[in-house]
Amino acid sequence: MIIPKYKYVIILSIILLLVIVSWWFFSQRQSKNMTTTNKKILMVIAPLDFRDSEYFTPKKIFEEAGIEVKTASIQSGVARGADGGEAKIDLTISDADPTKFDAIAFIGGPGMAKIVGDESLQILAKKFFQADKLTTAICVAPAILARAGVLRGLEATSFPDVRADLEAGGAAYLDQAVVESGKIITANGPAAASDYADAILRNLK
Repeated sequence: MIIPKYKYVIILSIILLLVIVSWWFFSQRQSKNMTTTNKKILMVIAPLDFRDSEYFTPKKIFEEAGIEVKTASIQSGVARGADGGEAKIDLTISDADPTKFDAIAFIGGPGMAKIVGDESLQILAKKFFQADKLTTAICVAPAILARAGVLRGLEATSFPDVRADLEAGGAAYLDQAVVESGKIITANGPAAASDYADAILRNLK
């Protein structure tokens, strides 16, 4: 049976439409990935007893979005998490250069609670903030930002144990999972790890 010419036109039109729709979905996906491609985040952890979920969950989310992640600490080697995870330290705090990154994420945990008073961490937080880079922290780590003086006059959250540090640093404490205040993002603990990472991604685009 000979198919009328107009049916060929209809079939070709449908094929063309499918190609156009497929191309549109592909381009949308690509453009979404391109918004974070070539971005770099520095994650800062304690050399011992960092909070595993606060580090590994955001790190996975960042890398899946095409972001390069580097890990820093106050000493080189391999850091061990409170739950047994291990993380290779790519550079020490003294070698961290804000101009080479788009954001910094200070990670909490019992080990970080012991070193929030380390001046080198506070200096690094201040450098990123003054360089107009996204400066973030989760759990007890927002205390570092507070002691660095970058939370003054801003809203922020943290693990309840360091609320006094935030208020002493001039922050308006909010009992929320994640708080965004300009270039500052803070989160209150492990349960907020995914939302914390998503907030950082949103602000990098």
